[in-house]
Amino acid sequence: MTPGFTLYNTLTRTKETFEPLNPPFVGMYVCGPTVYGEPHLGHARSAVTFDLLFRYLKDLGYRVRYVRNITDVGHLENDADEGEDKLAKKARLEQLEPMEVAQYYTDRYHAEMQRLNVLPPSIEPRASGHMMEQIELVQDILDKGYAYESNGSIYFDVEKYARSHDYGKLSGRVLEDMIANSRELDGQSDKAGACDFALWKKASEGHIMRWKSPWSDGFPGWHLECSAMSVKYLGERFDIHGGGMDLMFPHHEAERAQNTVACGCDAARYWVHNNMITFNGQKMGKSLGNAINLEQLFKGDHPLLHGPVPPMTVRFFILQAHYRSTLDFSVEALTAAGKGLDRLLAAADTIDRILPSAVSDVDVADLEERCTAAMNDDLNSPVAISVLFDWVRIINQLNDGTRKISEADLRRMRTFFRRMVFDVLGLRDDNPAGAGDLVGPLVEMLLEMRAEAKRNKDWATSDLIRDRLAAVGILVKDGKDGTDWSLK
Repeated sequence: MTPGFTLYNTLTRTKETFEPLNPPFVGMYVCGPTVYGEPHLGHARSAVTFDLLFRYLKDLGYRVRYVRNITDVGHLENDADEGEDKLAKKARLEQLEPMEVAQYYTDRYHAEMQRLNVLPPSIEPRASGHMMEQIELVQDILDKGYAYESNGSIYFDVEKYARSHDYGKLSGRVLEDMIANSRELDGQSDKAGACDFALWKKASEGHIMRWKSPWSDGFPGWHLECSAMSVKYLGERFDIHGGGMDLMFPHHEAERAQNTVACGCDAARYWVHNNMITFNGQKMGKSLGNAINLEQLFKGDHPLLHGPVPPMTVRFFILQAHYRSTLDFSVEALTAAGKGLDRLLAAADTIDRILPSAVSDVDVADLEERCTAAMNDDLNSPVAISVLFDWVRIINQLNDGTRKISEADLRRMRTFFRRMVFDVLGLRDDNPAGAGDLVGPLVEMLLEMRAEAKRNKDWATSDLIRDRLAAVGILVKDGKDGTDWSLK
């Protein structure tokens, strides 16, 4: 295991050296999707971020139990514990059973994650499958005096908790400010305090998803499931809790409070959050017309796209930004990511064709040290990728004979370069077997057509072929000895 790996801990607002509670074992819990709609770019960024962390921890030699939940109950239309269950609403509108909707979108999520080469978690529990654990947790919090019953619903007493605990520390919020900025909403009269949140909600008449409890026929609050399932599979104290930055409040703040009361400690040692995706500097949303789900992206089925975007281009695009920075989505950025990915994969292929020499003028240790330093610095994938591109140039120089490398250094470079590209970054060549062998003959055929056009002085066709090839990353070079081409 490599010493010096740091993670940014949202709770302390600092980078901290990663020290698991029970090495070499690591427990990691990540909030997964709410399965009432198509997987979108936000899902992709969170999944790729924590897939990178999962892969790198394993690469460092840790044994990781990665738990990623499925939310299939309890997520209401707003965060004030009011409104219809989003999944139940979808079921009502489509005249399906709620679990049909949950299964369909869970399957859709899994399919898109496979296309993005996201590894499956060790355990993937569903909220609806852990009702007993959630009811027991509610009773425990009631027994300890930090919750109260109101008309069949159970609410967490935030103000009482905050008198002796650090409620708001994770999200950086101050309870007094939250109370001052709270507004009275319909249905909130059951609460003793405006900032209190539901542990259990009594189901209204016609509410489809309901379970029997000591207090009412109802359903668990959204925040409860993660507290119950993380403890069940990772214990009262585990290493990493992750999710998108949008979950920091109220979801993760409420989780911390629930776990602290029930278990006497904060659940996670490190809280890790990935940032959001914007579109040309704007927040993505249906009302703005820039919301793109993953199926639309992969098929090119959206007016803002110029065509299909390969899943590995999307993964590489996400990895080119640090997980804690905002990632701005644009067609131009995707195009650039696609070209960069092609260069990286071409180098991974080229490295297998390089022949060793008796001497070496390549410092392979530099590649290893710089990439490792970047990944150890809070998963700095963009810096690691920039180092790999430095080595793409060296690989091409080795291939054309302008530099030399010994057999031992070549073997070491192949192993590390391919491990970083494929095992750690999780990239892969999605071209079907033999497809790469067709590129050369097809380009040569087009260049023959272009040469014929030039002989006929059909300059428009000649320029069109050259420009179309350039658009897909193939550079055409006219010289005194004829025409040559290469990948950009």
